[in-house]
Amino acid sequence: MTISENTKGLILAMASSAFIGSSFILKKKGLKRAGATGARAGVGGYTYLLEPLWWAGMITMIIGEIANFVAYIYAPAVLVTPLGALSIIVSAVLAHFLLKERLQKMGVVGCLSCIVGSVIIVIHAPQEHTPDSVEEIWDLATQPAFLVYIAAIASLVLALMLYFEPRYGHVNILVYLGICSLMGSLTVMSIKAIGIAIRLTLEGISQVAYPQTWLFVTVAVVCVITQLNYLNKALDTFNAALVSPVYYAMFTTLTIIASAIMFKDWSGQNASTIVSELCGFITVLSGTIILHSTREQQPVSSQGSVAWYISGDSMKSIEEHLITISNSHYTEE
Repeated sequence: MTISENTKGLILAMASSAFIGSSFILKKKGLKRAGATGARAGVGGYTYLLEPLWWAGMITMIIGEIANFVAYIYAPAVLVTPLGALSIIVSAVLAHFLLKERLQKMGVVGCLSCIVGSVIIVIHAPQEHTPDSVEEIWDLATQPAFLVYIAAIASLVLALMLYFEPRYGHVNILVYLGICSLMGSLTVMSIKAIGIAIRLTLEGISQVAYPQTWLFVTVAVVCVITQLNYLNKALDTFNAALVSPVYYAMFTTLTIIASAIMFKDWSGQNASTIVSELCGFITVLSGTIILHSTREQQPVSSQGSVAWYISGDSMKSIEEHLITISNSHYTEE
């Protein structure tokens, strides 16, 4: 019995979500253990590097990312990318049982929404034609429609970096995450091209000598570095409970658009099938937002301190508004 390319991609994407979701729990348990015996990572400590559980989490995450990378070789981005939401379900369920972070009733509804949406996407996912060479991928990347997309991405990223970031980056979450998501869509296209080149090379059709292969590698490295830099800025400035769903929504949407333009994922599909895929994605997105919005806040020790949250949409982390009272003087962290 022959397994279809989409099925291989589906299995790898689901395995990736399971590994990545589990890695969050392992790393968090490792950080807790390390924090109990030394300086916490949040205050600049590195004792977690001596904790086996933290390393187990890192190895698990690497395995998950490799599986996700290979999944893009076999299946279209419109199938693989939305399934990343399953890692949120895995981490939420495991956190409920292993970390005692209570999963509320609406959180369960969010998990079910993600599962239902993922099933809809899988059922209606298009079959993808795999290019026979890097040169063929290069032809897809240089078609007029995708060149217009690249020009639009470059213009938006430059505008966000040069004009909006200095003025609004610290108050508007869309600035940092906009840069991350725009660059992220190009990252996925480059990684998919690299993956196909590796696959063809392993099958005996070497793609190493083609300059296009190394150009895709260069683009991927630049995009990944930029993406991680601005994602770290977003996490440092805004609450993670807000960053995660917004980033997921923007990144996934732009990746699906980029893949549809470059690889023509929806070519040959009728309107009802495309609408079904979009409804599945919206269902996954809704479930992700519900799941994040119902997560309990981490308990904060109040000994010797007074803390509050700033009301409004900024939802900054509590550490930024912690006032420590010590004898006759006040220290604001």
